[in-house]
This record gives sequence, structure tokens and C-alpha cells, in this order.
Amino acid sequence: MQGVEEVAGLEAAREKRHGFSYALVAVLLFASSAVLVLYADPVPAIEKTFWRMVVASGFVYALLKWRGSSIAIKRPDWSRFAAYGLIAALHFTLYIASLNFTSPAHALTIVYTSPIFVTVFSAVFLRENIRRRKWMGIGIAAIGVAVLAGFEPALSWQMIVGDLMALGSALAFGLYSIAGRRERHNYSLLSYACGVYSFAAMWLLPVAIFSFLSGAGVSNYSLWPILAIIGLGVGPLGIGHTLYNAGLRRLHATYVNIIATQEVTFGILLTWLLFNKPPTLNSIEGAAITLAGILLVLLG
Repeated sequence: MQGVEEVAGLEAAREKRHGFSYALVAVLLFASSAVLVLYADPVPAIEKTFWRMVVASGFVYALLKWRGSSIAIKRPDWSRFAAYGLIAALHFTLYIASLNFTSPAHALTIVYTSPIFVTVFSAVFLRENIRRRKWMGIGIAAIGVAVLAGFEPALSWQMIVGDLMALGSALAFGLYSIAGRRERHNYSLLSYACGVYSFAAMWLLPVAIFSFLSGAGVSNYSLWPILAIIGLGVGPLGIGHTLYNAGLRRLHATYVNIIATQEVTFGILLTWLLFNKPPTLNSIEGAAITLAGILLVLLG
């Protein structure tokens, strides 16, 4: 009996190590998202998001075929997956669009208030109680966002619009996280991801066509933007989100979310190094306070 328990313990420890590894690699890939979005200019935000979804769904579908599987989403579930796809499309579109108006430091920090929305939505929709410490964390995170945006020396109406877009992206991600929980036991990870990305691309297709025809069209698509968009679809989305969800299946969501919040740190550093966009002292202080509040929510 002792041998069986020891083997089970070793297996559980191995799964945890894999979970931490998956989450760490995922957040490193997430961190490249803001940089790749900037490299994809001057392609409009809606077109970036559409092609990103197309690339990601194609990449995940190729993985499914390589493993000898298929999406196999049941017809009665199409309406649910259409809703998931719409929420995902809003999350990624608003995030990418926000980088055209506000700084990466602001966008990343505000988007990563999403664990707060997950906590609140869990209480509202899933009837899960929120401990007092979590409410304290929500308050601290709100103060951090206020410091980040409200006391920014370079604050402008354009930056406010970008910050609101990032907040909308965080809200959509919170809804997406709650909605996606119910499918963990219904569909495999790759089938679920491919279905969501495909429906998101369908939602974005008519808007992307309108943007393409009313804008500069094909002249926006030089080599570097095309490579950046492919990178966005394969890296942060196709591989990163898949590994993130794989981590969630092996670790408590708290630990995975804590690791994921470090996209803020890595993303700010990357944009500083590659685009010479150093964060202001105010941005650093606001980001630090917000992350402290988020950690309190996650650990509370």
C-alpha cells in the first residue's frame, strides 16, 4: 500500500512541475504579444485580431490532425461556442486596439485586472463566496489602476480611451474564463481552443473585410507586419494559451494566474528594450499596486 501511495505522490509532484513549466513558458509567450502587435503596424487592429484568430485556429487544427483527432463540436453546442468566440474576439480586439491609444504599461496592467472580474463573476454566476481579503485586494487593485491612469503626467483623452478599451478587454476575459469552465469535461483542450478561435474569426470576418476595403488595403501588408501577425497567432495565442490551459489542468488556478500576471512585467521590459518606450515612474508605481491587489485576490 505504501508503494502505491508513494508512486501516486511522485506522479502528482511530476504533474505539478509540468504545470509550473507550462505556465511559465506560456507567460513568456504572452509577454511577446504587445511587441508583436506594435510590429504589425500599420495593419488596423481589427485586421490584426482577425488574422491572429485565423492563424491560431489553423495551427491548433493542424495539431489536432497530427494527433489523429478532430474538433467534433456537437451541433447543439454551436450556439455556446459562438458566444465564447464573440467574447474572445472582443477580448483580443479591445486589447490590440488599446495599444494604439495608450502605453503598453497601462494596457497590460489594466487587462490583468481580469482575475478580479473572474472572482466577482464567480460570486455572481457560480454562487461562490468572496472572502473579505479578496474584497480588500479588489480595492487595492482599483487604487493601483487609479494611480496608473488618474495621476499619469502624460494623461490625455486618447490615453483614457485606450485605458477603457483595456478595461473592456479585461471584462471580456473574465466572462470568457467563467464561460469556458463548463467545457473542460466536455471537450479536449485542443478541440475547445480550435472551436473558440474559429468562431471568433467568423465574428470578425465581416468587420475585417469592411476595414480592409475602407482603409489602405493590401498596402498595409508588408513583410514585417505579416510575420508579426503569424507570430501573434502561433506564439502567444496558439501555443501560449494552449500551454496556459494545460497548466490549469495540472495546478490550482491561483498559481497559474499568479504566474500569468507577470506578463505585465515582461511585456513592459520588452517594449522598453525593443521600442525605447520606458515606463514612467507613475506607471511602475500603479502597476506594482495593482499587481499587489491582484495577488491578494488570488491568494485570499
